[in-house]
Amino acid sequence: MILIDTHSHIYEDDFNEDRNEAISRLLSNNVKKVLLPNIDLDSLPKMLALEQTDTTLFSSMIGLHPTSVNESYKTQLSALYDSSIHHNYCAIGEIGLDFYWDRTFEKEQIIAFEEQVDWSIQKNLPLALHVRKALPETIASLKKFDKNKLHGVFHSFSGSYEMSQEIARIGDFYYGINGVVTFKNAGVADVVKNIPLDRIVLETDCPYLTPVPFRGKRNETSYIKYIAEKIATIKELSVEAVAHQTTKNAIELFHISSIKE
Repeated sequence: MILIDTHSHIYEDDFNEDRNEAISRLLSNNVKKVLLPNIDLDSLPKMLALEQTDTTLFSSMIGLHPTSVNESYKTQLSALYDSSIHHNYCAIGEIGLDFYWDRTFEKEQIIAFEEQVDWSIQKNLPLALHVRKALPETIASLKKFDKNKLHGVFHSFSGSYEMSQEIARIGDFYYGINGVVTFKNAGVADVVKNIPLDRIVLETDCPYLTPVPFRGKRNETSYIKYIAEKIATIKELSVEAVAHQTTKNAIELFHISSIKE
């Protein structure tokens, strides 16, 4: 059985004390590939340093997270785009719109988002989309582009099944399912029941969104097995079947060419 974590912040400071141990745990739990979403210029060196420790296990994305968009966003975008020229990234991410905490830079978020979607099209790289309290606005932005050139994943998808249907009409998108699916009252399990397995990729978003039975503690990539197990229960399939299909989905979406032995 092979598992792929398509969204892990294991390079963050939360793992400074035991990162090597966390990596050993994920390997012992059949995780053979970990994709690293970027946040901003500050996160970039840490992420790339981790990737260089094992380029077969780790692959990095490039992008500016919406909550990092501020008055200097143009400078950040310029530097991040320059990095995209000189490094082989697996996706443009994590990018998107987030109007949950603060809408001060709402206009700038939309401009930055659409510019990075254009990078995705230019470079034929998938999008890793962060969307929080901004799904209608995200869809409105994506509709400005040729749907035949849009592909990627709605990270931490928590919308309705009807919304997933609308998303399917604007591009070739998958849905990232993480620990929220194990939360009793989140409603994600009901949506996952109806989303085809060939449209789902697994993710942890560690150190955030820790699945049951570890909710309330730091999340880590090794816990992705609990997400696979929950999806298997929801869909009345074996864990092996869920692992096989979601790994296949991730390989196809992110053009993964190497898997850790």
